[in-house]
Amino acid sequence: MAGCSRGSLPTWMTAAASRVDLTGGAASPPHLVSSSSPSPSSSSGPAPAAGADQELGMFERALSAAGAAFVSAIIVNPLDVAKTRLQAQAAGVLYHQPPQMAALGPDAILSEFKCSPSCTRGLILGEPVCPPDCFQYKGTLDVFLKVVRQEGFGRLWRGTNAGLALAVPTVGIYLPCYDIFRNWIEDFTRSNAPGLTPYAPLVAGSVARSLACIACSPIELARTRMQAYKEFRPGVKPPGMYKTLVGVLSPLASSSQNVQNYRALWTGVGAQLARDVPFSGICWSTLEPIRRKLLGLVGEGGNAASVLGANFAAGFVAGSLAAGATCPLDVAKTRRQIEKDTEKAMRMTTRQTLTEIWRSGGVKGLFTGVGPRVARAGPSVGIVVSFYEVVKYALHQRQTS
Repeated sequence: MAGCSRGSLPTWMTAAASRVDLTGGAASPPHLVSSSSPSPSSSSGPAPAAGADQELGMFERALSAAGAAFVSAIIVNPLDVAKTRLQAQAAGVLYHQPPQMAALGPDAILSEFKCSPSCTRGLILGEPVCPPDCFQYKGTLDVFLKVVRQEGFGRLWRGTNAGLALAVPTVGIYLPCYDIFRNWIEDFTRSNAPGLTPYAPLVAGSVARSLACIACSPIELARTRMQAYKEFRPGVKPPGMYKTLVGVLSPLASSSQNVQNYRALWTGVGAQLARDVPFSGICWSTLEPIRRKLLGLVGEGGNAASVLGANFAAGFVAGSLAAGATCPLDVAKTRRQIEKDTEKAMRMTTRQTLTEIWRSGGVKGLFTGVGPRVARAGPSVGIVVSFYEVVKYALHQRQTS
């Protein structure tokens, strides 16, 4: 990605890593040479070459990022489901449906209440059934096992369509904007305030993430609700993304303030920004120095695998640290977005939500779901960063061939 120290980058990667201006033109573009060719002499200065990625504009960068997000969203979705279920359970969402004894008859379906092998069994009408605590999630692996057993293997990918619909535009906005903003800020600070240049990744990442969050918040709301709630009726398909969003607006349909009502689709956007902006700042300000150090160790003799490995490792470490640090804000975002009383959800603030979580659960409550969140974020950032680099490079190679 733009922002690596190009002096230490292996030459095959320099085209993908050259910095761009708003139109996609390269700023101080390096020569494109094969990995076996000698690097150009530093005394000659960087001459514009046909191989520079000056033709690689916003669309190509967005396409690279969207492809990375698509792959990542599919791979890590089960961890996202586990994290959301644990946080929703802590907020009071029930994952068992108490049987109505008066409604039970000889044809009643009790499959939802049957015990798993590890549960202490009870009996209703002669059928073994589970007590409510057997439906309580005790950790990430427990979520996986119970979702597969009670709802089917495919439910681990519940919300994947919303995740893809979210990831593609979010990262398609986020990474290209980060590239561009960071380049602008680095150029400005080098000329006017060199001491501030190291902070360019933090500022650029925060601004780019803010734009992406605001644009895609309704899809994030739909995904959170789709993952948080369980469908109890056997054979009934849970609502998809569109029906979920319609369900958010339905309680407000009778109100005359239709334009105001659509604000409900941005429920929790404040908590989401409070989570994602610090996440992005921590992630990029950690990722860039780690990546530059690793790429410096790889040097000019590195091959494609070693460079991609350096990008993945830097992304993995940075994503894990940022996810752990911002977990309380993620818990607050989830709690606000799963609130079914729409008017109450619109009145809630992030500060009030955090205070409520602290009073009810303390530190443990603030870090509910931190395990699957960290396990998801590390690989996700690593995949996105390394995939983004290779697709960006491939697009450049295609343009110059």
